[in-house]
Amino acid sequence: MDMKRVLISIEGTQQNPDGEDSRIEFVTDGLFHFKNGEGGFSYMESELTGMEGTKTSFTVSPLGVIMTREGSLNSRMIFEQGKKHNFLYETPFGSTTMGVNTRSVMVDLDENGGDMEIDYVVDFQHSVVGHNLFKINVREQRDDIGCQI
Repeated sequence: MDMKRVLISIEGTQQNPDGEDSRIEFVTDGLFHFKNGEGGFSYMESELTGMEGTKTSFTVSPLGVIMTREGSLNSRMIFEQGKKHNFLYETPFGSTTMGVNTRSVMVDLDENGGDMEIDYVVDFQHSVVGHNLFKINVREQRDDIGCQI
């Protein structure tokens, strides 16, 4: 599997149960591979996201998207349009099971990168704790930029 160095732009919006929005936007370097409709990308979280020391990976297939976080936080979320999946959310303070209900998944990736958008709701013990929207762009890096993954 050939991994390419890429720039990953992420715009995330979280809406809490009270309807208050918080947004985060950042650009980071990462690694990417994609062939025949399947692939993925990964990057290291930073102080900006509050998850420094955590590697985030997205795996894309015709069935949906899986987001895996490994490090200071651990989780594996499955995004499949119109479906709900439970996942284990592990922090240094303990673990809990949560649910993710995917409203929509849009993937427009090819061997050169592209765009992805995921709209989902997270629940804890059947109560909504947040409505999240990720907009992600993956594009090739120039050769003169370093990558640490």
